[in-house]
Amino acid sequence: SGPSGVGKDTVLDAMRAAGLAFHFVVTSTSRPPRPCEVDGEDYVFVSRDEFERMIAHDELIEYALVYDQYKGIPKKHVREALASGQDVVMRLDVQGAETVKSLIPEAISVFLVAPSLEILEQRLRARRSDTPAQIQTRLDKAQAEMEALAHFDYAVPNRDGQVERAVADIEAILRAERLRVGRRPIKL
Repeated sequence: SGPSGVGKDTVLDAMRAAGLAFHFVVTSTSRPPRPCEVDGEDYVFVSRDEFERMIAHDELIEYALVYDQYKGIPKKHVREALASGQDVVMRLDVQGAETVKSLIPEAISVFLVAPSLEILEQRLRARRSDTPAQIQTRLDKAQAEMEALAHFDYAVPNRDGQVERAVADIEAILRAERLRVGRRPIKL
């Protein structure tokens, strides 16, 4: 997890490229895809009506209305991921991570941290997918989300040009957690 623009997708892509064995649970969203995003890989893109149907039928572990767009984690996808026997990774906004942690206390939470708010702003502008007002909203929210850092198990810096360090840190966390004494299996 981490604020918008911190590099969650970049780190996940680098984890895949580094050959880390994990099952990624794809978040569903009602927002339209960005130009380089692939349905079913980056997100499962659904209409607002379909997302609201999923809510009504209790098909989601958690969901939130984020920047006037729904995002959520389908229960079915998590159950399939847990059954795979691999480490399960979810990309969540801060609110979603807190919800998952409250529902599944055994889950390990990792917060990606940008070097500064200025760099976060540069990253958001470089995406060229938001208006200046939307960027400001994301920056305002990022500042508030940073206060949630204390509720996470780990903080991993994601510095510009050093994504491989963030991946190595996450790999170390995964390795350490697999060795934890008394580790309880996660059930949903």
